[in-house]
Amino acid sequence: MKKQNKSAELANESGEIPSLDGWRAVAIIIVFLSHAGLGNIIPGGLGVTIFFFLSGYLITTLLCREHSRNGSISIKNFYIRRVLRLTPPLLATLIICYSLAHLGIFKGNISIYGFLAQLFYFANFYSLYFDPGNTTPAGTGVFWSLAVEEHFYLVFPCIFLALYQIKQKTKFALTLSIICTAVLAWRCILVFILHANTERTYYATDTRIDSIVFGCLLAILKNPTNKKTVQHTCKTYDYVIFSAGLILLLSTLLIRNIDFRETVRYTIQGIALAPLFYYSILFQNRTPFTILNSNAMRQIGKYSYSIYLIHYILIENLAEATPYRTTNAIIAIVLSIGYAFLIDRHIDKPFYSLRKKFR
Repeated sequence: MKKQNKSAELANESGEIPSLDGWRAVAIIIVFLSHAGLGNIIPGGLGVTIFFFLSGYLITTLLCREHSRNGSISIKNFYIRRVLRLTPPLLATLIICYSLAHLGIFKGNISIYGFLAQLFYFANFYSLYFDPGNTTPAGTGVFWSLAVEEHFYLVFPCIFLALYQIKQKTKFALTLSIICTAVLAWRCILVFILHANTERTYYATDTRIDSIVFGCLLAILKNPTNKKTVQHTCKTYDYVIFSAGLILLLSTLLIRNIDFRETVRYTIQGIALAPLFYYSILFQNRTPFTILNSNAMRQIGKYSYSIYLIHYILIENLAEATPYRTTNAIIAIVLSIGYAFLIDRHIDKPFYSLRKKFR
């Protein structure tokens, strides 16, 4: 018990949060299997929603820590850290992909507009309103989710700085709750009144950003990394709440009604993920959460961003070379991990040293 309490405190001091790399691994595994041909069984959208929730929780937690240390946050340094973390791997991937498409090795068309839209995180609205994919290489459509996250990063620090108070978080939490409710209402208007297509509600920032905000709410209202919330034992009600969250999350996958899936589903998933994240972080040394903190899952989580960038590009282009789906999936995951290893060694690590200067 002392070991668990000590590990949680060390996580606070080091800046690392237990189980998050494991959740990244879960998310990228779901996304990869869906794109590899199991989409009818394993919904890739759930993996993206997990990524969104995780981003909201992590960014809010880090901003809270910065505010506690310094009495405020540096928005400029926040933007610099995000750019140095996300853009170099994305730029490398785009250069490689567009170059190979230009040479005819990768399929798909290219244009300077498509390149810039994806590089500057406008890919979701670009594909929705300006081009349905005819000016971007095959497999780069997944970059829409990066745009949603970047739009969140653009505005959230300003909201945080304006509303966050250490001793009174109610107003901030209420504002975040109103945002989630407003996004749900907007999705319902789009689906039931304006009869928008599924792509509009699935890809657009204004209809998906609540999945990120639910993660922010967990960080504000009941953050498991706070020392005061550390518990020594799992009680019966902990198991009940965790099980309820898991059942609620799985239930959203069983309901196939399209109107439900494009409106309420994202809200229910955001609510359901809160207890799953909470207990997996709080009880990281207990089964089944030890799986999330295993070396294998942590390594996959560490590579998850680079794997996400390249995996669908490989899957789409390998499909042109051979009709054997299983073989293509194996080749794609091996190449994706190898690519992530190279990105980590030659891009992420050098830029990590630079990012530390802006902490």
